[in-house]
Amino acid sequence: MDTERDHELAGLLTNAQKGDQAAYERFLTEASVVLRRFLMRRMKDAGLAEDVLQDTLLAIHRARHTYRPGLPVGPWLYAICGHRMMDFYRWHRRVGSVETELTQGLEAPAREESKNGRSVLDALARLPEKQRTVIKLLKVEGLSVKEVSVATGMSESSVKTTAFRGYEEIRRIFGVGKK
Repeated sequence: MDTERDHELAGLLTNAQKGDQAAYERFLTEASVVLRRFLMRRMKDAGLAEDVLQDTLLAIHRARHTYRPGLPVGPWLYAICGHRMMDFYRWHRRVGSVETELTQGLEAPAREESKNGRSVLDALARLPEKQRTVIKLLKVEGLSVKEVSVATGMSESSVKTTAFRGYEEIRRIFGVGKK
């Protein structure tokens, strides 16, 4: 971000801290443009970058009182955005180590049988109703854990545990992993 843009954003945020709502809205709009470009250069996936941007804007909103007027706003913005991006990658790495992703969806593998003659749909049919429902909502419908939680009335923790147990059972059915 060039110096002129930094001064403009700093002025908007300073005015926003004094209660100017229009300045705050303009600050968020202008900061979004700068941070979107910052994220796209680092993440390469527009959808993921947009998710991190929205999370960053919420973090900026919560931390707006920490900006010290008179200082450049760019380093403050980039620090918040960088932290949100790192949190995003940590979360995905942690979830990826526990979840198994169905890379082709359920339609293609459902027609193919494994070496022991079982299909994914057969394996899903053998799961208890609760596990089957959670896995279908997560993997077939593409809902987030939070959305599945709302849809089923289960806590997010229960959704994750139920999905994990279902994945383990599917692995057992296919004879993959732990025995």
